[in-house]
Amino acid sequence: MSSLSFPRTWRHWLPVAAITLLISLPAEATTLRTVMHSALRTLDPVASSATIVRNHGYMVFDTLLGVDDQLEPRPQMADWQVSDDGLTYTFTLRPDLKWHDGTPVTAADCIASIKRWASYDAGGRVMMTKVAALTPLNDQSFELRLDAPFGEVLNLLAKPSAVPAFMMPERLASTPFGEMIPEQIGSGPFRFVADEFQPGVVVVYEKFDDYVPRSEPANGTAGGKQVNVDRVEWVNMPDAQTAINALLSGDVDYIERAPIDLLMLLENQDGIHTEVLDRLGMQIEARMNFLHPPFDDVRIRRAALLAIGQQDVLDALIGDPRYYQACAAIFGCGTPYASESGGETLLSGGDIERARQLLEEAGYDGTPVVILQPTDVATLAPQPVVVADALRRAGFNVQLEPMDWQTVVSRRASQAAPAQGGWNLFITNSNIDSIWNPLINSLLTASGSESSWFGWPTDPDLEQLRADFASAEDEADRVDISERVQRHALDQVIYVPLGQFRNVAAWRDALDNVLSGPVTAFWQLDKQDD
Repeated sequence: MSSLSFPRTWRHWLPVAAITLLISLPAEATTLRTVMHSALRTLDPVASSATIVRNHGYMVFDTLLGVDDQLEPRPQMADWQVSDDGLTYTFTLRPDLKWHDGTPVTAADCIASIKRWASYDAGGRVMMTKVAALTPLNDQSFELRLDAPFGEVLNLLAKPSAVPAFMMPERLASTPFGEMIPEQIGSGPFRFVADEFQPGVVVVYEKFDDYVPRSEPANGTAGGKQVNVDRVEWVNMPDAQTAINALLSGDVDYIERAPIDLLMLLENQDGIHTEVLDRLGMQIEARMNFLHPPFDDVRIRRAALLAIGQQDVLDALIGDPRYYQACAAIFGCGTPYASESGGETLLSGGDIERARQLLEEAGYDGTPVVILQPTDVATLAPQPVVVADALRRAGFNVQLEPMDWQTVVSRRASQAAPAQGGWNLFITNSNIDSIWNPLINSLLTASGSESSWFGWPTDPDLEQLRADFASAEDEADRVDISERVQRHALDQVIYVPLGQFRNVAAWRDALDNVLSGPVTAFWQLDKQDD
């Protein structure tokens, strides 16, 4: 037992009702207790792009296709065939798929789910402009027919972030746009235990006994999702030291994102394992609001970009160079379309004097810049402080507004003026697998206040480049278009890439076969007696 051991009780950080539920479990149940990177309050994994909601989605729902650890599409719920002309995709569901309410999964369910997903996902919306028809052939198969070449169908249906194409019963997929689904009924490897859900406190999942995994080994989000535990509990612990102590004492089994500044407490501890599970990691992004002053003026957006240097942000957030890299590529370094054109000042530490000059030339009048600052998520809290300091030094009038991350998620959706509860800038992190090409990267949608991602840019030239990428059939053309997107996006400051980092997961040695890949997954792993 470590000298930092946490009392072997949940009473310090769980309400009494939750403790009662835990101690009433059957003695033979194998329970995995985890600390995730954020509290879960929103449950619709298609209507929300938050990573914690995506992780929830992979527990409860499944996808037609998955990706392996190289981000290549693989069969999951369905196999597929493509016609010789590349315009018709036929998907056939594997046998014996059931929803958690016991009803069979049908082609009609999947068609409705694709349509709902495409109404929320940036790439899905582009795909549907090329789709002539989605037609059931029978209960187990359906056809997606294009009216023009579009080479991204499989990549989009398989992508693990930010909005995966989760399948759900037709009655849920028919939920009107903008409304949350009323039930958590999927066909995935775990069932959501609704009566034990305490938003922001604890989430409980149980093994879905009727789930039939694929026969292939698990690989990324593809392959056999074999569940070897009876129950998984996500417990919210916003205090990092409390989470570390709970892991050391055995009160929890797994921490999704161990704080880098506290890794020294774990790295040489007997019985504790630490590892980077996602090789590409995450990109840090500053997003400005294009609807309101001062960032409705591209010259002022450029001044903000000039003021910021990545190294200060990365040092504040991570500190340990083993786990970060400066990277000005909007598609992430280590991806096929990585380019750092236009990001020279980001890599060199910023240019405060040039930023000041550009602000003066633009006639900046001191309009306040409201920056949203989440305080309860370790991987999101430091960046706004560093960016605020850089902008102030350049001459911006900055108002840093602290709040919890879930409030940021709600507030960033507001198009109100900053003085009426809106905002000017917020900072987020994206999985590299959600941004690695012009079509998948939702931050590059630039069709205005109706359908662009939060910040709502309007940029017809960028939209045309994305459409050109989607239609390109030659890889050399795709690389060229991606390079043009990189230069254009940084010239117009669609968003500011602030570097790349990798999270470190930590778990007790009682866990075995922990799966690496782009998604935090709790299938495949085993838990032995501690």
